[in-house]
Formats: sequence, C-alpha cells, structure tokens
Amino acid sequence: MSRPSRLVLLGHPVSHSFSPGMQNAALIAADIPVRYSAQDVAPEDLKETLLTLANEGAAGNITIPHKEAAARVMSRLTPLAERIGAINTFYVSADGVLVGDNTDVAGFQELVTSVLGTIPVGARFDVVGAGGAAAAVLAAIQGWEGCTATIYARNENRAAALARRFSDVASAKSMTGVKQLVGDIVVNATPVGLNGDEMPVRPDSLARDSVVLDLICKADETAWVRSAREDGHVASDGFPMLLGQGAAAFEIWFGIQPDREAMWRDLRQQRQEM
Repeated sequence: MSRPSRLVLLGHPVSHSFSPGMQNAALIAADIPVRYSAQDVAPEDLKETLLTLANEGAAGNITIPHKEAAARVMSRLTPLAERIGAINTFYVSADGVLVGDNTDVAGFQELVTSVLGTIPVGARFDVVGAGGAAAAVLAAIQGWEGCTATIYARNENRAAALARRFSDVASAKSMTGVKQLVGDIVVNATPVGLNGDEMPVRPDSLARDSVVLDLICKADETAWVRSAREDGHVASDGFPMLLGQGAAAFEIWFGIQPDREAMWRDLRQQRQEM
C-alpha cells in the first residue's frame, strides 16, 4: 500500500476521542507529513464517507458505533477482521481496494498484560457486551491457553449469536437476575459509562478477587473503574488498549513501529488538561 494521504477517525460521537492527539504525536516523532483528525459520521452516511476517503487515498480508524457496519463496506477483510466481524482500522491496498483490519485484539492483549504482567492461563472472563469490541476480546481470549468467557448482554439473542461464533471458548448468559459475576477478569466492552456515571454491572456483583477491565477511555476514569478500585479490585480503564491498538494501526499504515513514549506522553497530557 502507498502512504495514506491523510488519517481519519470515524465515529458517532467522536469528539471525546484521545486518538487524534496520540496519533499526531507519533506522526510528528516519525517525521511523517500526514495528520490525523476525527470526523463525526452518522450511520446513514458511513458508506459514502468511506468510499470518498478511499478515493482520496486516506486511511484511518473506526470507532463506536460503526465497527461492524464498516466491515460490510470493505472490499476485503483481513482474516482476523473477518473472524471478528468488525473492523477498527482501514486502508487502501496496493491494488486500490478498501481493506478492513482489526487491531483491537492486539490492544486488548496490551491492556491485559499491562495489568497482569503476562497473558493469563486458564482464566475465566466475564465479558459485558456483544458488539464488535466484545468480539475482539473473545478473539484474543481464543488464543490464550485454557481461557474461557461468559458473555452478558442486554440483547440476549445477540449475545447467543456471538457465543456461537466463538463456541470453543464462549457461552452466553442473560443479564436478567444476575446477582454475581464469578469471572477472574470482568470486561466492560460496551459504551456504558462513557457519558455520565452509569455502570455496566453493579460493583457489589463482582467476585471479591476479580480484576476489572473497562475498554472505555475517560480523563478521570469511569465511575465503574473508580468504584471497583475503592472496593479493593485491581482495575484499569482502556488507555493501555487505546495505545496498543493505535500503535498496531500505525504499523499497518506505515510499515514502521511508532514512538510509543511520544504517544503515552500525549495521552498523559490530554488527561491532565481535561
């Protein structure tokens, strides 16, 4: 693929994103004369926007709520993106077609290792959510020895369908009447908590020694992460995942590894300023 003409993050909403600052810090550090910007795109405009960007030779990222819909617009998906059924990264290939990839798997692995220090073996995961982010989490878990997952979602049919796609490691349970989550690691893979202090599950429903991972990034963390930590849980928000998936996307676009420290510096500065 040729160097992208520009980089764009597509989402709805998208103004809250830390990605433009992080990626521009990496671009400046690498002396690459391309800039990254955020673009709010309504669902009905997604296909036309992606096709326009492809004609311009642009590349970029996809975030909530477009990850699954964007995958259906691509001319080609990488094997990993096809398995997940969602993308978070796109680019124009050397033969001129729109390609979708998924670096959320690498990002989730970075989040887990940043918290645990290693890839878990034989861990039980409780995954709240059944969308594209949850599918990426399951794809990561699928590659870890002896790990299994239970999917909890408000849409029980969607959760069951996702569990069937990852049936070797996943099963689905109804959120209705759940009094306690028993997983060693509990993951919020929904947007719940991005705006306001709503929580995906009650903190008192967590097992005493469970690790709490929230894929959401907020300057002051989510209420769920703060509450879980106050209750004695090891807990982290999604910033390590944001860095991991962003670094992997940068490498796809430019064929080189970005300056991760420059990216971290920008993320820390953005959090302090908000």
